[in-house]
Amino acid sequence: MSSVLQVLKCKCPNCKKGNIFSNLGNLLFFRAPKMNSTCNTCNFKFEKEPGFFFGAMFVSYALVVAEMVASVVLLRFLLGLSFVYVIASVLIMVLLLSTFNFRISRSIWIYMFYKNN
Repeated sequence: MSSVLQVLKCKCPNCKKGNIFSNLGNLLFFRAPKMNSTCNTCNFKFEKEPGFFFGAMFVSYALVVAEMVASVVLLRFLLGLSFVYVIASVLIMVLLLSTFNFRISRSIWIYMFYKNN
């Protein structure tokens, strides 16, 4: 359970203290999250090789699909909103959660390939 919290907090998988991202980004100001190349605490290198985070796109895709399905079920079937409102709400939600999904997908990808030495 503590690993899940560390992934959500975007902490270093090695020391659990340093941050993976130096800037969390802000969609409203058009700022993307900035990622540290190494951990500030233990000097752990996050990007193992060029193109390492290519796979994080698939994790991000899975997160977006899960969020969209959950919101459609909630808005359409539980709240009974019309189809137009559901589509508009889902598109707004996906846009607002884009920086969150970017950070979490990279954090998940780093933790998937982390090995305790």
